[in-house]
Amino acid sequence: MSTFSPNDFAELVMVERKASVERNTLETQVKASINLDGSGKARFDIGVPFLEHMLDQIARHGLIDLDIECKGDLHIDDHHTVEDVGITLGQAFAKAVGDKKGIYRYGHAYVPLDEALSRVVIDFSGRPGLSMHVPYTRASVGGFDVDLFQEFFQGFVNHALVTLHIDNLRGHNTHHQIETVFKAFGRALRMAVEQDERMAGQMPSTKGCL
Repeated sequence: MSTFSPNDFAELVMVERKASVERNTLETQVKASINLDGSGKARFDIGVPFLEHMLDQIARHGLIDLDIECKGDLHIDDHHTVEDVGITLGQAFAKAVGDKKGIYRYGHAYVPLDEALSRVVIDFSGRPGLSMHVPYTRASVGGFDVDLFQEFFQGFVNHALVTLHIDNLRGHNTHHQIETVFKAFGRALRMAVEQDERMAGQMPSTKGCL
């Protein structure tokens, strides 16, 4: 008779918490692979360097392995690429987190960077909702339109089915404002999807489902 050790369970969890998603439209072709139990490794081929820099913050501070490719209509602008990467990443998270049994569900983080400070709070609630308050001090960073991050996060929450609150509490350097948001987002994600040993596979909701 075969036995099932805790190490076998850990390996099974690793497999179940990986996901790969492809999304193809007339505007973009996106491939996203994630591992929620990774080590923060990241590879990007998106064509939008500042977005790639921010996605790297998610991987590094969330300890989530990310591999994202996108061929988009950058000859028009960055809008469709940024939005569709958010959508596809959200789909990958929804797939990787599965039925959500045994996870902490909620995550939050405050992250400073010099004069800037941001707070991100997330709930894998099964309900999409975004409240984002970032008073950018400039309209662009390195030619990147910072308003597009609203589209990125809206696409993410719509497809990851999470409630997400983002607040930049202070800061006057726009790069710092945004970077604190993404670092806090990564840390909050890490907390929310972490396996809670005390839950032992239970659903983190009194409704019995999320």
